Amino acid sequence: MKKIIFGFLGIAAALSLASCAKKGGAKGNDGIVTLKGIIDLVPHQEIIDYAAPALLKEGIKVVTLQDASDNLGNEKTANGEADFNYFQHKPYLDSVNKQNGWDLVSVAAIHVEPISLYSDKYTKLSDVPEKLVIAVPDDGTNEYRGLKLLNDLGFIKLSEHSLSALDANVDDIVEYLKPIKIVEINAFQIIPTRADYDLFVNNTNKILESGIKTNILAQEAADSPYGNIIVAKAGRANDPAIQKLVKVLLSDDVQQWIKNKYNGAVIPVK
Repeated sequence: MKKIIFGFLGIAAALSLASCAKKGGAKGNDGIVTLKGIIDLVPHQEIIDYAAPALLKEGIKVVTLQDASDNLGNEKTANGEADFNYFQHKPYLDSVNKQNGWDLVSVAAIHVEPISLYSDKYTKLSDVPEKLVIAVPDDGTNEYRGLKLLNDLGFIKLSEHSLSALDANVDDIVEYLKPIKIVEINAFQIIPTRADYDLFVNNTNKILESGIKTNILAQEAADSPYGNIIVAKAGRANDPAIQKLVKVLLSDDVQQWIKNKYNGAVIPVK
């Protein structure tokens, strides 16, 4: 008889744990809900680390499974290995959802990593000569963002279609307004080869991660649509634990810390 009772107790405990996991991570005996995340190192993990004490007060502990360097962050979130991820912007999420049939959603934007125009050779835009070699990332939305920045700065003119579609490569340049050469290259290769270019475009997080000192000549505005987002499966977006995570990351304290810490290289959304 005891074996039967224990068996039912075991089943009940297992069902209770599964229910907690579905509603917002696994809840421990101390009442703390653990959320498993795939989080890029800089600035995402630094922001999460700063927010950790406030999250703990809300009953939330974030455990980082890994960073997003293996490009499997969305897949692992979609299949339930991770409760959320934090490394991307919504246009990129929309593109991978469409490609893979995932039901991932943006819960909230936390910060913007403005794509910027850098140079080791020049300190300000007014100093650069007309003939230049400029490197831009060759991947999806980041190439568009780089070319859009060059468009806005008067180096090139992009087609109206590419501007409205938020998608562009060098084939979408209808006019070179200055005699420049644009080199499309993998974003991770731009920094180690930057001596080959007069100017280079890249995301600020890659500059921060590399630790290099270089000059920012121009960057996207703070109202960029490319805010980095907390991503979860559609059915998990309203889980109390994930909502508490977002609440803390969007708090005045965390948003002000982002502003102070990164001094414009990373911009809070509030």
